[in-house]
Amino acid sequence: MILVVDSGSTKTDWIALSEEGTMLFQTQTLGLNPQVLSQEILTERIVNNFELYKHRNDVSRLYFYGAGCGVEKPRKLIYEVFDEFFKEAQEIIVKEDTYAALYATVDTEANEKAIICILGTGSNCSYYNGHDIEQKVISLGYILMDDASGNYFGRQLLRDFKFNNIPSDLATKFENAFDLGSENIKNNLYKSPNPNTYLATFARFLIENKDHDYCQDLIRKGLSLFIENQIFQYENAREVTVHFVGSIAFYLEKELSILLKEYGLKKGKVLKRPIDGLVQHHKTHILHK
Repeated sequence: MILVVDSGSTKTDWIALSEEGTMLFQTQTLGLNPQVLSQEILTERIVNNFELYKHRNDVSRLYFYGAGCGVEKPRKLIYEVFDEFFKEAQEIIVKEDTYAALYATVDTEANEKAIICILGTGSNCSYYNGHDIEQKVISLGYILMDDASGNYFGRQLLRDFKFNNIPSDLATKFENAFDLGSENIKNNLYKSPNPNTYLATFARFLIENKDHDYCQDLIRKGLSLFIENQIFQYENAREVTVHFVGSIAFYLEKELSILLKEYGLKKGKVLKRPIDGLVQHHKTHILHK
């Protein structure tokens, strides 16, 4: 059995394939970001999934693409968790989630050059030169970076609410939708795991109310920051297609399309999640080789 896995900070999609490429089952767990979660929590999230626990000794190969796996230490941590849990696996490959976005959007066999962006709970941007991924900006995580991500928009909403910078009609709706008590917010940010995921939960409110002038201004600001700070790191940004993966890009595609056009950028695919394209890539290029 082969497992193909795409993991963000919020959720993880798992698809099990036979050696011939037939889908055996699909399931979902909470996010498995090794930069913000301990080994114990990572293990617990896998163990508590019935399908994974039931088939843990049937897995021969595991291909994992995850947020937080761009540097060696967290990549090694998640590898050790898998190695311990899937004891019969002969091959475990751990790569950052940028590769999942690449395989889901770009025909790598055609050596297409492209910029690949992730806009979900977090955000990231890479360049594919037709052969390899190039990363100009190494993410420093949700506190310093992640422009236009779910946690970015959640952070801005909370700040504007607490500083009374949200219009009163929208502020009332926001207050009724969430527990915005200071103690609750601080507990989630400083005492609970996944503070980035907690912040991203507020992005749903922004999307549901995106026609409000305040929300439009905030969306435009966040997306513009991402384009200027990330996409334009690459000198040929206007010459290649720019693809997007993630729920924020998917639900804000209209606003994203307008800005990309204003900046003279070529919009490519916009996918909510890369797992389907990722599975097809493995069926085509990996399983039978």
